[in-house]
Amino acid sequence: MSTQTFVLPDVGEGLTEAEIVSWRVGPGDTVAVNDVLVEIETAKSLVELPSPFAGTVGELLVAEGDTVDVGAPIITVTAAADAASPAAPATVGRSEHGAPADAPSEGDGAVLVGYGTGGQVQSRRKKPAPSAQERVASSVGVIAKPPIRKLARDLGVDLGAVAASGPAGEVTREDVVKHASQASVFRNIETPAWGDVREESIPARTAPASVPAPVAAPAPAGDREETIAVKGVRKATSSAMVQSAYSAPHVSVWTDVDATRTMELVKRLKASPDFADIKVSPLLIMARAVIWAVQRTPMVNAAWVDGENGAEIRVRRFVNLGIAAATPRGLLVPNVKDAQDLSLRELARALEKLTLTAREGKTSPADQQNGTITITNIGVFGMDAGTPIINPGESGIVALGTIRQKPWVVDGEVRPRWVTTVAGSFDHRVIDGDGMSRFIADVASILEEPALLLD
Repeated sequence: MSTQTFVLPDVGEGLTEAEIVSWRVGPGDTVAVNDVLVEIETAKSLVELPSPFAGTVGELLVAEGDTVDVGAPIITVTAAADAASPAAPATVGRSEHGAPADAPSEGDGAVLVGYGTGGQVQSRRKKPAPSAQERVASSVGVIAKPPIRKLARDLGVDLGAVAASGPAGEVTREDVVKHASQASVFRNIETPAWGDVREESIPARTAPASVPAPVAAPAPAGDREETIAVKGVRKATSSAMVQSAYSAPHVSVWTDVDATRTMELVKRLKASPDFADIKVSPLLIMARAVIWAVQRTPMVNAAWVDGENGAEIRVRRFVNLGIAAATPRGLLVPNVKDAQDLSLRELARALEKLTLTAREGKTSPADQQNGTITITNIGVFGMDAGTPIINPGESGIVALGTIRQKPWVVDGEVRPRWVTTVAGSFDHRVIDGDGMSRFIADVASILEEPALLLD
């Protein structure tokens, strides 16, 4: 018998570390090639790592919740002479790309380690006992694969209440997401009760490398404080926000808008056969308004670049429209590439796909790169306005507040109208006050009169 050591591979994102989220196997479990060993979280995504060999799990070298470097050993597997796969290496090393040196290639139909099998390979390993939360979400008698059950738990969906559409009567990913969309995860569905803990401490930064971090004593039962480690998406987000806030001089402007005609247009689009299979919301009109306004004030879509020969402003003649999304994994900002080339229906479809992918936790690093301007829809939280922080690499971000009925003066008379607030933050190195004000005014004018888009 031989013992093989599996090291943490580079999953193709150019990252140097990852967190061990959950082990799918334990010591003594039997695994086959391509069985999922562990789920890891990088700064960008969740990834299931399959086994490149068959055998019996020996030792888990890293605990759940720990962060390890790419190339570090994480698990050992002992292969019996008669059970080992002929193609399995005796010891697993890393290629220059971080994958095992002798791992199967994609060209022969096998699976590259770090990318999973799409749920097509069934595991013969023992299944860990479900937690209380899993037992509630699983719902006895519901047919659903483990990734679908996990998605349901993340979105707070009771599988027993989901209508299954799979060919064998199983609940699919689309079924769960569709059910979750009826009660958006971006809202507080109910107000939680006050707990016994009055304060919660979340570290804002880690200690410098030259200064040893203090070792905290074990917290006694019923302690009034809790410390949460900053890692994964939260770590990446905090780093990006600090970089943006302290490198770009932010200036914010805002204006109130009569969005009654936008609401009327949304209602008509929802009733239109052309949009019957697409979710339509005021965000669609807001997105189109931003794209239209960028054409009139291109500098809000530009970028400040510090080059070897000095700083320069890069004006971009295309719009990769970012949408800030609150997801179960934290804040993500995926973007719609070349949004200026899309029809209203195509843009609606792209926004729907972007939102659903973010909710599923499947947003790829590529979808979050090269954005040019961002929209944050704080209205879904019931907020009227805000001063958002610019996404790094961009010069503007626009916030859409909640749309609610308010008294509004129309032709000298006070009438109930659907009113919202459009706010924006801008990099004052790139754009001056007149430009940012003109841009926000243009966005507001589209929300007030969407017919201007016909131009």
